[in-house]
Amino acid sequence: MTERSEPPVTAASSPEIVPEPPASRTAEPAEAPARLVSTWNIANALTIVRLAIVPVFTVFLFMDGQGWRYGALAVFLIASLTDQLDGWLARRYGLITDFGKIADPIADKALIGAALVSLSILGEIPWWVTIVIIAREAGVTLLRFLVIRHGVIPASYGGKVKTVLQIVAIAFYILPQAPDLIRWLLMGLAIAVTVGTGVDYVVRAVRLRQVARRSRAE
Repeated sequence: MTERSEPPVTAASSPEIVPEPPASRTAEPAEAPARLVSTWNIANALTIVRLAIVPVFTVFLFMDGQGWRYGALAVFLIASLTDQLDGWLARRYGLITDFGKIADPIADKALIGAALVSLSILGEIPWWVTIVIIAREAGVTLLRFLVIRHGVIPASYGGKVKTVLQIVAIAFYILPQAPDLIRWLLMGLAIAVTVGTGVDYVVRAVRLRQVARRSRAE
């Protein structure tokens, strides 16, 4: 008589063997911890350098002689370059900090304001030009603070163009013996864009406030 073989043990026939449930396809991946960005980074260091350069630039500008004038122009252009560089580094390498958000625009306005006021004191730029530009910058900054509880007004492309035009126009006023016609054309264009973008900020601030009010009413 042949011996009957036992049936093979399978997961379905054995109570002791329980197959593992398949991994859930909808399982959420573990969130990566937020990366802390140190305030002491290269982008913020360039911003601090730009602030420190402002008094050096002002001293050079008031010194007599073309050599000092070219030195003031070089310092002004280097400081303006750091403005573009620190912003690029902050975005490229994720170095954006609260300190940078506050210090960067202050450094920008300090450089432009120091150049305009100094050139007006020297009698090379009319005071009304300086007042218009500084009043616009101060007004936009105040406007941003007034509507910040409703939202943030982002910098526009026109605002970036405005900054470049201001830098180029001021550079030609610092440059010794630059043609007056070119100076006035560049400064006139800078003033037009400065005022135009200022009006645009006012319009956007009013719209932002209206949208916030409608949202609260709904």
